[in-house]
Amino acid sequence: MPRKTVHVIGAGAVGVSTALYLQREGFDVALIDRDEPGNGCSAGNAGNIGIASFIPPATPGIWRHAWKIWLDPMHPLDIRLSHLPKSLPWFLRFALSSREARFLEVSDALAGIMRYAFDAYDPLLRAAGNEALIQRNGRLFIYETEAGFQAAQGSQERRREKGIEVQALSGDEVREIEPALGPSVRFGHFLPEGGISINPQHMIQVLARSLEQGGGTILRDTVTGFEIGPDGPRRILSEGGGCDVETVVVAAGAFSGALAKRLGTSVPLESERGYHVMIPDSGVGMCIPVGAAERHVVITPMEHGIRFTTGSEFSGLDAPPRWDLSLRILDDARALLPELTGDVETKWYGHRPATPDGLPVIGRSPVHRNVYFAFGHGHVGLGTGAITGQLLAQLMAGKPTEVDLTPFRAERF
Repeated sequence: MPRKTVHVIGAGAVGVSTALYLQREGFDVALIDRDEPGNGCSAGNAGNIGIASFIPPATPGIWRHAWKIWLDPMHPLDIRLSHLPKSLPWFLRFALSSREARFLEVSDALAGIMRYAFDAYDPLLRAAGNEALIQRNGRLFIYETEAGFQAAQGSQERRREKGIEVQALSGDEVREIEPALGPSVRFGHFLPEGGISINPQHMIQVLARSLEQGGGTILRDTVTGFEIGPDGPRRILSEGGGCDVETVVVAAGAFSGALAKRLGTSVPLESERGYHVMIPDSGVGMCIPVGAAERHVVITPMEHGIRFTTGSEFSGLDAPPRWDLSLRILDDARALLPELTGDVETKWYGHRPATPDGLPVIGRSPVHRNVYFAFGHGHVGLGTGAITGQLLAQLMAGKPTEVDLTPFRAERF
């Protein structure tokens, strides 16, 4: 039998992982992206990979204080008024998803795939010879007030219900784990099963090279549309001229919504823009990632410095960045890490592909049988990249999937 060819659109964590797992299933794979592999969200995310990251953004009760969050000038949530008319239907769906019953359904579904977060990356990184790019030292959530600590109890209890170890800590116990944290930290939760990629962009680049070494092709091009035949898309249209296709996987992150729509499927997808700053010579020897809940900042020690990540900005794909959202991170960073020194070397912003219910879209297109979707992973794209690729490759190879993909179907919208 001739080998089937698959064109994967998108060279981030999801797209590259999908391409590699398809290659393992015997497909010929071509990866297409407007940029180099790993130059999207993988270039700037917090590096989190962990089985505990299944709590969706739409939590019960969030709408009781959402307006206060939006109006707080120090909060990293920003919804630009000019974009609000376009995004309002998305936010209405988000509100519906925060109902208790739906929250439980979504977190159950996310927990079902997050439990494979490390296991799915292991064979890919082992084959690429770079297993050390993922470290499993645990994860800390820290709180400066008792109110903040108590507000987090619901999410942490939900994690315990799923069998994840969560240790409640005093401030001194937090500093025993991460001595770099200052005296303002009064409480914490430690999740020993957590982990990170110490360089997410490099990790995706390493996996992309592994794809090429296995015979895969990587094309630098911008997909603009599709030529549809009687059995689905038969040609990708692009700025570089396009190419004939047999099967297509849309894994283009926040840009996937427009591509899916051209393929006959409308999915509510927003860009939830995030920001970071990097300090390479920080003067502090952090060893574990930290989520500062009340300051809405994630602090991640990486091989090339400390990364401070924040921001949930809804302004579309084309609005200019608001660098003040990134630079204000430094005040929070210095409050939490008193010994922090050094200067910001780089700042970054990128587009998280956010669905209103917090679940990615994984599975076959409801319109074309030769089209598959793998996008909408929001805050967990890096963590779920490999397991998404594994599940989609199993589906496309006609095998039983490790996880039931029904909750992730595009038709749910």
